[in-house]
Amino acid sequence: MDFGYKIIIPMEDEAEYIGNMLLQFNIESKPLTQEKPFISINRSIKDENGEIIGGILACSALWNILSIDTLWVKKEFRNRGIAKQLLSIVEDKARSMGCHIAYLSTYDFQAKDFYLKKGYEIFGVLEDCPEGHKLYHLCKRL
Repeated sequence: MDFGYKIIIPMEDEAEYIGNMLLQFNIESKPLTQEKPFISINRSIKDENGEIIGGILACSALWNILSIDTLWVKKEFRNRGIAKQLLSIVEDKARSMGCHIAYLSTYDFQAKDFYLKKGYEIFGVLEDCPEGHKLYHLCKRL
């Protein structure tokens, strides 16, 4: 069916525009409860040589919601409490900023059990993502 419109692959600036338009709609629908739409709470940890051995990428998003995008620890430093420490620091900072809930996604071959031990609950599962695996969506009241 042709409506006279053209569907294209947007350029980078056009994709940014689309994202900004949705952000504007969200803010008009429900005003921000924080100073800026996204406030970084990223943290990293370095060894004695200054090499990054782990980090967490997170932000307080829109309405004081902690959004955790990435938590990673270098293989040889795992099971030493580094991930627990990074997660705790970010959750504490988010609480101090007024965040009341946290959410994240993790695959079945990543850290689902780690997050469950830290008080996160599964609120959704995407099957066969990738094929034969699951993507878990988790949240936690802060």
